[in-house]
Amino acid sequence: MADIVSPLPGIFYRKPGPGKPVFVEAGDTVEVGQTIGIVEIMKQFSEIRSSAAGVLAAFLVDDGGTVNPGDVIVTVTEN
Repeated sequence: MADIVSPLPGIFYRKPGPGKPVFVEAGDTVEVGQTIGIVEIMKQFSEIRSSAAGVLAAFLVDDGGTVNPGDVIVTVTEN
């Protein structure tokens, strides 16, 4: 199991914008470097990318939820 953590504080979003589809769903296969969400702080958006390849097991932060540096956003079951 690999944890993908937030590198900065802010608001976590699962999709790139209103009305857009989510980047990934729980159960999807992800690759290293694949965008899984974004964190917004003061109108600046930073992509959160997977650091592991495998299946996205679970989101631990709700869409629109607050994150702090080091908070686990998702867990990935590695291949």
